[in-house]
Amino acid sequence: MARPRKPLLSRDRIVEAAGALVDSEGLEAVSTRRLAAELGVSGPSLYNHFRNKDEILDAVADSVSAQVDLSMFDEDDGRDWRAALHDWAVSYRAALAAHPHIVPVLAQGPGRRPAGLRVADAAFGGMVRAGWPPAQATYIGALMRYFVTGSALGSFARGFVDDEAAYDPADYPHLGQAHLLADRRQKVDEGAFETGLRAILDGLALQYEQRTPAATVRRTPKRS
Repeated sequence: MARPRKPLLSRDRIVEAAGALVDSEGLEAVSTRRLAAELGVSGPSLYNHFRNKDEILDAVADSVSAQVDLSMFDEDDGRDWRAALHDWAVSYRAALAAHPHIVPVLAQGPGRRPAGLRVADAAFGGMVRAGWPPAQATYIGALMRYFVTGSALGSFARGFVDDEAAYDPADYPHLGQAHLLADRRQKVDEGAFETGLRAILDGLALQYEQRTPAATVRRTPKRS
């Protein structure tokens, strides 16, 4: 009986293995030698698909970007720009929060990554179609990336120890409940994200209403 053949090495297999390593052990765990061992292949065989470790991490980052929902920016989607930005930010953060160790790579920007560029293109196009000037649409895209990636880089609540004795009221009179934060991490972090997101959207809504009449006229469709 013939021995079962090992699955052929492919970009997808390499990215999947690298992503699992990043998720479980962090960026430092990824090396071509370690990946080759995980995949049961020789190290040089990886170079048939990627030139170096950085290209592999780029591909892992792009696989995370591909998980972000962009449907709210479709031309036939019924959501207004504010709802679209909100739903996109929630999906964006969820994708990054599921893979926090790759966030530093994503925070560098899309570079040449196809999925990352599609994210930027969809958000920019959605804002311009909604009536934002191109320059302002660019600022909004940058602002949202700063906010989402920053929120996914770490947990505010996890930064507090669960030892009540660490918060002596003589020294920290307002931190009497701080030892409870770690156990309520998800609620605190998601609540903070929603609070910040609403504040951003409220501020943008004011700017949207204060656009110059000339800009509004230029974007009004001509009647036949």
